[in-house]
Amino acid sequence: MAAKQDKTMTELLRAALAEAESLRGVERATGVKNPSLVRFLHGDQSLRLDKADVLAAHFGIESRRTRRQGR
Repeated sequence: MAAKQDKTMTELLRAALAEAESLRGVERATGVKNPSLVRFLHGDQSLRLDKADVLAAHFGIESRRTRRQGR
């Protein structure tokens, strides 16, 4: 049986944005500009890490470091 594949931060953020009531509301709450949110959501652009951090905090997405196998 294959190990469960965790979702990437990109996948988590895109899912959260897709489920958000409005991107303009996300923009107002986070300061991340609506055009950047739209381009990211559609896969046309990635986000700077500082913007991804702000969005992750807004949506309650946490990351954790895990040990790599073989170490």
